[in-house]
Amino acid sequence: MNAAIPAAPGRLDDIVAMPAHALSDAIRQRRVSCREVMTAYLGHIDAVNPKLNALVARREPPELLREADERDAQLAAGQWLGWLHGMPQAPKDLTAVRGMVTSMGSLVFKDQVTAHDSILVERMRAAGAIFIGRTNVPEFGLGSHTYNQVYGTTVNPYDASKSAGGSSGGAAAALAARMLPVADGSDFGGSLRNPAAFCNVYGMRPSAGRVPYGPSNEVFLKQLSYEGPMGRTPRDVARMLSVMAGPDARVPLSLGDDPTVFAQSLEADLRGRRIGWLGDWDGYLAMEPGILDLCVQALADLGSAGCQVDDYRVPFDGERLWRIWLAHRHLMVGGQFHALVNDPRTRKLVKPALIWEVEGLDGMTARQVYQATEERSAWYQAVLGIFKEVDYLAVPSAQVFPFDAQLDWPREIAGRAMDTYHRWMETVTPWTLAGCPVISVPVGFGAAGLPMGMQLIGPPRGDLAVLQLAHAHEQVRDWVQARPPQGLWG
Repeated sequence: MNAAIPAAPGRLDDIVAMPAHALSDAIRQRRVSCREVMTAYLGHIDAVNPKLNALVARREPPELLREADERDAQLAAGQWLGWLHGMPQAPKDLTAVRGMVTSMGSLVFKDQVTAHDSILVERMRAAGAIFIGRTNVPEFGLGSHTYNQVYGTTVNPYDASKSAGGSSGGAAAALAARMLPVADGSDFGGSLRNPAAFCNVYGMRPSAGRVPYGPSNEVFLKQLSYEGPMGRTPRDVARMLSVMAGPDARVPLSLGDDPTVFAQSLEADLRGRRIGWLGDWDGYLAMEPGILDLCVQALADLGSAGCQVDDYRVPFDGERLWRIWLAHRHLMVGGQFHALVNDPRTRKLVKPALIWEVEGLDGMTARQVYQATEERSAWYQAVLGIFKEVDYLAVPSAQVFPFDAQLDWPREIAGRAMDTYHRWMETVTPWTLAGCPVISVPVGFGAAGLPMGMQLIGPPRGDLAVLQLAHAHEQVRDWVQARPPQGLWG
């Protein structure tokens, strides 16, 4: 039984209902003012956000309206800053925003006001975005369930008793509830993909290096966690990626390709393109009943768009991949937060998952770290071989439907025990390790009325091709428009 969500008064405002690309065009052509946009969004947020707790650390309306007026004055003077001109944004509470609190969902940093912008935020600010607050995250982004001791739990727009996923759960819930036109997120272990699936929106983890991550002290090691776009249409995701992507000298492994390619049409002839369907990896991945069926129907939709879909078996052992994942996860998370866990004053404030990651790194030798990188390289070479046989891969975005928001994480799937706080998300980890572009596309709703998504995976640096495939699927089956969470606004 779905938990009842009280409806917001009135119908959905026309401005709030617009897809981001249409809203951007309307602002640029001065068919709507930035003040009108901000007023509409703030009213909608006031009505809806208390039910979901997706947006946190909100700024005061008078400040935001003044900024909207400034954007209108710029347009009147013939100055258009970019695709996000005058559009409300709420950067994920893991990325630095100048003058705003970046808590990372942690009591340790709950009052931390950052003095600089991350590269991602620099680019959104330069493109004209107005930052209205932050989107909620799990503590330090660990786990795909958005709850913390600073702001509390973000719940699912389709059922307030369920999780919105994470770590970009606040972003996904805000998008689904039409509280943001488009959003940013980040993804290490599925944090753009899993919440998109749980909230019936799109979330894309770009190719390694596509969106420069930083500035950071880990420029040569930070190769697993990347920022990326979320939206209600593939076109919006692509346009947001055009803002985010492009080289930066502070990030030497960033890709040098021209990001404006993502602002072009996504129409493409996909007839004959080969999609390899991985399903549950021949039973290796535990799956809640109903998920595979929804994905198979989505693949049939792609078949009707001209794609050739076949079952595919990955020539790499799943448990071997999981060991590679654990080693890299311990290395990156444990290394970053080692000092917090080993300081008695802060150790008592952090979640058990963080302590587990740090202790996992403490138990590794340098030789084991090196071997893990060798193994990851072997997996990358295997992936290159796979994409000589198929053009795309497809696999579910999650192994469970949105679960009880009171849980820390699912302890079992279909009777199979999960042995870590992130084992239930294993379906996303191979593509993180390979640095492939991946987008989660909505594929419908299970028997309980809860959303699900499917990952569409392309070869490294094949971001545009992945977006084109997602667009082709949307043209056949647009679940975002077909099933909005209308209980939120009547």
